Amino acid sequence: MPTSSAEAAAPALRVRGLRAGYGDAPVVSGVDLDLACGQVAAVVGPNGAGKSTLVKALLGIVGFVEGEVVIDGRVTTGMPLERLARLGVGYVPQVEDVFESLRVRENLDMGGYLLPRRERARRVERVLETFPALRPRLDRYVETLSGGERKMTALARVLMLEPRLLLLDEPTASLSLSVSRVVLDQVRRLADLGKAVLLVEQRAAAALAVADWAYVMVRGGIAMSAPARRVLDDPAMREVFLGARASAGG
Repeated sequence: MPTSSAEAAAPALRVRGLRAGYGDAPVVSGVDLDLACGQVAAVVGPNGAGKSTLVKALLGIVGFVEGEVVIDGRVTTGMPLERLARLGVGYVPQVEDVFESLRVRENLDMGGYLLPRRERARRVERVLETFPALRPRLDRYVETLSGGERKMTALARVLMLEPRLLLLDEPTASLSLSVSRVVLDQVRRLADLGKAVLLVEQRAAAALAVADWAYVMVRGGIAMSAPARRVLDDPAMREVFLGARASAGG
């Protein structure tokens, strides 16, 4: 995978021959993947292709069969989530990505639980520079926020530990198309700030519009690895791999 803005740097994420799943039946098989800082790599494909399972496998949440995961030059295969967080990995799941019964400020504090109090306060100010719309909502309970504000809270909470690598699983799920575009624009901005972002998305066309590279998954494997624009502009790929919704911008 070309590294564009991070040509001289080692990949933030390198995956080789990954096979993983549930029980004795691998859901993803033979996956190779590279991602550099400053880039968004979109993982797209039909429902049931194994996209979310891939992310969970990288985080050790689902059973690992074989292969290797390397983050910033360190083999992390099978590492627990807390240790990965200390190594600079941030994860936003599709559901249960915020503490609904807590205020926005408390969610951010929870995201910085590994930090001393003074440093935590400094990090809050820093993430509010990235998500200024959250500042007037700091004392609001998350359950009262709009879908877009909740997702921004989830992203801001993960950014509290200043991760180098972000794994985002369906960040636009249940959001309207207009709000989804706002969230994905924020994802693009995070990459432009130097983060490496692996983005799993069902809204394929919208994801590819902000991505640098695309991994198209079909039946648990990578069917195509190419620049995102090439996949987005190829009618055959849109029809075969992304489905009719892609041509409608969904």
